[in-house]
Amino acid sequence: MAVYTEVTDEDLTAFLDQYELGQVTAFKGIAEGVENSNYILHTTTGSYILTLYEKRVRAEDLPYFVGLMEHLAGHGIDCPVPITGRDGGALRELCGRPAAIVSFLDGLSPRRARPEHCRLLGAAMARMHLAGAGFKMRRENALSLPGWRPLFESSAARAHEVQAGLAEALDSELAYLEANWPKDLPEGVIHADLFPDNVFFLGGRLSGIIDFYFACNDFFAYDLATCLNAWCFEPDDSFNVTKARLLLQSYRQVRPFSQAELEALPLLARGSALRFLLTRLYDWLHHPEGALVEPKDPLEYWKKLGFHQRARGPGDYGLD
Repeated sequence: MAVYTEVTDEDLTAFLDQYELGQVTAFKGIAEGVENSNYILHTTTGSYILTLYEKRVRAEDLPYFVGLMEHLAGHGIDCPVPITGRDGGALRELCGRPAAIVSFLDGLSPRRARPEHCRLLGAAMARMHLAGAGFKMRRENALSLPGWRPLFESSAARAHEVQAGLAEALDSELAYLEANWPKDLPEGVIHADLFPDNVFFLGGRLSGIIDFYFACNDFFAYDLATCLNAWCFEPDDSFNVTKARLLLQSYRQVRPFSQAELEALPLLARGSALRFLLTRLYDWLHHPEGALVEPKDPLEYWKKLGFHQRARGPGDYGLD
């Protein structure tokens, strides 16, 4: 979450006239994250999150995201619920951007993931994957294999500004993934961005999953690979196999893996690491003036990629 588009008091008042949410008591931008403009909104009826969708989010994808949150919430998944206006619609426009209000979830994101967080996450992610089975809409993953080459080419000429030889190394890795990417793995609705700041915990339980604006239809194991990257590396860049084992074991107690998923895990983790390296590299080199959020270091994911390149199989992630 972040703030790129400022909302004035007048803009907010006019926007909220379309809802029955009572009077505003507090309104503040949220600085964390990198994609959309987000505000916490307190009114006399409760607390909410107001999101303005920025340029990377396509307007035509918004019905999928909103519909998915409604579907998952209706199937027992703790996630934000879109708030409808007087006209019955959840999507509208604010300050020239598509916008929506969703319910506020209690809880805190972990500043540093612990093994217990990973155990709770694995089971919750498996339940989310199963709950998405009845969702009728479909959205392809715009940031999977077919999208990586164009993303790489948008930054290749300046990649040396981050690290000498980075463009050549990324080109080689991309070619390897293009030649070896798995096919026909179990798939369905995935979150695709399940980082610690998108998961809340409260009172020893996982209290919510937020920010579904990369959600799509793709391999379930790719979602797991993204969580291995986001949750199981320590600040010194070492891989915590205990966290990985708890995450994966608790997941498969709810939704068992296929053998093909297990064997593909190192390759999927390489692909996920490359995906986040490439988007971070782009954001680092094309950082918008005046944004309230700093771009994240792409080389963090270069180091993670190296671990997965050396992995020999699922045993390196704590599984037999």
